[in-house]
Amino acid sequence: MITIFEEAYEDWLSLQLAEEQNPRRLELLQKGLGHGTLEFLRTIWFPVVKNFNHLYPEWEVRDFNNGYRYLDLAYLPGGNVKGGIEIQGYGPHARDLDVRRFKDLCWRHCLLALDDWQFLPIAYPSITDEPKRCQQLVLAFIGKFVTTEVPQELNWLEAEALRYARRVLRPFAPPDMSRHLRVTDQHARRILYRLVELELLEVASGKHRYRTYVLRSY
Repeated sequence: MITIFEEAYEDWLSLQLAEEQNPRRLELLQKGLGHGTLEFLRTIWFPVVKNFNHLYPEWEVRDFNNGYRYLDLAYLPGGNVKGGIEIQGYGPHARDLDVRRFKDLCWRHCLLALDDWQFLPIAYPSITDEPKRCQQLVLAFIGKFVTTEVPQELNWLEAEALRYARRVLRPFAPPDMSRHLRVTDQHARRILYRLVELELLEVASGKHRYRTYVLRSY
């Protein structure tokens, strides 16, 4: 039986193929996405984002020599913002990376940074070994560009607190939230307690008195 992911993935990739007019990128898409990219979409991106909106595989960019390079995934939600995601494999070719390829990789990252790309490299072993951590990374990455969806039952302060937790990726204390929301420390604590009760946040440290919080793992 086809899964929800497989159905959404096939629809998304079919649309990419149907709309692409660049023959170089079209040829890459017709070959299919790499194993690392597919696993990233299956186990990291889709479970937390629920769609492939604004996501483009094998996205073409120009290099310093007026040649072409291709990002595993480009995230382009509109305007002038550009996000690039690359899955870094770890096999014999990665462990024995020679000087030329290492320099080329650094130049690639420089090119993207100078062209105003927000770049997110993810190691393939992290996809298999640390999926929850990678999911939080993706939410923080998207949070750089757009206001991500939150449960409808949250008021605006609770919603912004959840978005803050998605962006910071680290345990944070009530005073951090207090400063961000511009509310009293006591009010920030009430908001955090509420988000813990809704199982959107979890306590990172403290038993009798909660000291720090973190986004709940999926």
